[in-house]
Amino acid sequence: MQTLLLVALLGSLAAVSAVPTEMVRWCVKSEKELTKCVALAAKAPVFTCLKLDTIECIKAIKAGEADAITLDGGDIYIAGQKNYDLTPIIAEDYGTTASDTCYYAVAVVKKGTAFNIKELQGKKSCHTGVGKSAGWNIPVGTLLSMNLIQWSGIEDSPVEDAVSNFFSASCAPGSAPGTKLCQLCTGDCSKTHSEPYYDYEGAFKCLKDGAGDVAFVKHLTVPDSEKPDYELLCKDGTRAPIDDYRNCHLARVSAHAVVSRKDPQLADLIWNSLTSVEDFQLFSSEDYPHSKNLMFKDSTARLVRVPANTDSFLYLGAEYVSIIHSLTKESASSASSAIKWCAVGTAETKKCDNWSINSGANPAIECRTDTTVEGCIKMIMSGKADAMAVDGGQVYTAGKCGLVPAMVEQYSADLCKSPGEQSSYYAVAVVKRSSGLTWNTLKGHRSCHTGLGRTAGWNMPMGLIYSQTQDCDFTKFFTSGCAPGSKLSSSFCSQCVGSGQAVADKSKCKASAEEQYYGYAGAFRCLVEDAGDVAFIKHTIVLENSNGTGPEWARGVNPTDYQLICPGQAAGVEISEYATCNLAAVPAHAVVTRPETHDKVVKILHEQQAKFGAFSMFHSDIPFKNLLFKDSTKCLQTIPKGTSYDTFLGAEYMTAIEALRQCSESTPELEKSCTFHPCQQKI
Repeated sequence: MQTLLLVALLGSLAAVSAVPTEMVRWCVKSEKELTKCVALAAKAPVFTCLKLDTIECIKAIKAGEADAITLDGGDIYIAGQKNYDLTPIIAEDYGTTASDTCYYAVAVVKKGTAFNIKELQGKKSCHTGVGKSAGWNIPVGTLLSMNLIQWSGIEDSPVEDAVSNFFSASCAPGSAPGTKLCQLCTGDCSKTHSEPYYDYEGAFKCLKDGAGDVAFVKHLTVPDSEKPDYELLCKDGTRAPIDDYRNCHLARVSAHAVVSRKDPQLADLIWNSLTSVEDFQLFSSEDYPHSKNLMFKDSTARLVRVPANTDSFLYLGAEYVSIIHSLTKESASSASSAIKWCAVGTAETKKCDNWSINSGANPAIECRTDTTVEGCIKMIMSGKADAMAVDGGQVYTAGKCGLVPAMVEQYSADLCKSPGEQSSYYAVAVVKRSSGLTWNTLKGHRSCHTGLGRTAGWNMPMGLIYSQTQDCDFTKFFTSGCAPGSKLSSSFCSQCVGSGQAVADKSKCKASAEEQYYGYAGAFRCLVEDAGDVAFIKHTIVLENSNGTGPEWARGVNPTDYQLICPGQAAGVEISEYATCNLAAVPAHAVVTRPETHDKVVKILHEQQAKFGAFSMFHSDIPFKNLLFKDSTKCLQTIPKGTSYDTFLGAEYMTAIEALRQCSESTPELEKSCTFHPCQQKI
């Protein structure tokens, strides 16, 4: 790495004594940005400044020699790769009246020219810079997807060659000097402000000066006074006024963001330092003549924290990342004829491996694994896995992250033969008959849950309790409990037991089969073994784990020792009365996948469930239960293509879960990341 240019100008010698012991070393990319950064450091001595190019800044932050830089989507993607492993921590917000952490990538042309987007071949193009979102990744990816630019892949030639062959001449800063992609540039063709046609304003100037025929920029680039002279090219072949960017754009892109190392304390320091700046215009370049967007975009209205654990993939969204893949001809998902099934934990992985072995001569199932359902959902989003079966609460989270339900578990053999209404089950609250507990006397007792965010075990009971108390702090209602997936420090982990095999058990409170109190049978076991006073489970679980059936711990369980309790009932009722005493009838578990792999997943799963033979998809070896699928599943049934997660879950369930989402602690971190801004979803 080149020698770091450390500029630690701290205002004046008189201010030296006030210099904080913790510093934020900000990396800038040009002399003009350095000037602004130095001025910021004079006002806020917590900041010092480093000047490098973008990649060197990323490397310096990775090495701990710098702390932060603001990047656009293309560079956020690069910074998030394994060799750098940086993460977005603060986003620019461009909303004036409401929050808006996205912008539109548009193609701008002069009014009066006669071509449309499908007639760009042979024209001259102006780009903000190679690898930049609005100026390169989005337009080139769009033209490739529309089959306008012909390119056989990176193995034959770089994508720059294909772009160079498509346009007659270009200015694409960051290209090799002397090439057609630098032909229209008037400076050194670098991705710095020493190239006059660099960045948004530079690309627009390239068009305005008559050097190029089209400029690929963001929607706010054209000055208000000049908008009547320009138009947008729409993907359908039409044109539109500059202000009609919501209906005429190439893509919606995640806002520029501050990136740093994965260090929560450092992220807090950077956030607190930025938000405490006084008497300094962070989002203005007016004091620096002939400059725009220094350190931050001038159109930024405010900064917002990015949810914890949001990596670059989650921040940018699956659609944008797929565009990046298209520019390198990376396949976002394997071309294999098999589907990649995601298993949670070692027990599920063992069953999945057995399934794969028995799935056919050319295995139709390939196994992937993660430690959590959320981790698996993320793998499916990115194409590293294809499918898994999850409960309704997880269908909701997966849906918020862009996945769709493909097949649903059916628990009635008769309905497998003659499909009818969609399969469902009852969420119930079970107590020991001897406890005398009712729904109205639950407060102050201990609780057993299938898992945080699970339907029967969390969403339904806690949604009802929230509707009664309007208090999101459920530790005020239950004194302790086991809700696998909760933070280890939570009272909802205090009753969990982990694998039961070690004192310092890493499986304690994990949302996987390694935690003995996880899942339906686990939550009931928690009640049986007196770790809790109420278990929130599925209506069939008591009978499946009593009267000598079920794993070893359930051998001596007598179902008559247990009762159901529910709102509106003054006393407990028999286990068999679940149809009239329940918390809700809820959707069956479903297989989720990406929209484009729906048909493939359905086809292979239909083939697999017809095989059975030496391997049963719907059976788990003792002591485990409900691995990969619920053991009570009789078959999987197709959910029609195009069915959204909210349609599948139904209005009643959606109302209940969205009410519970008023409680931040009941919203999975992955879901927070997926819904942070709207441009992560397809539009």
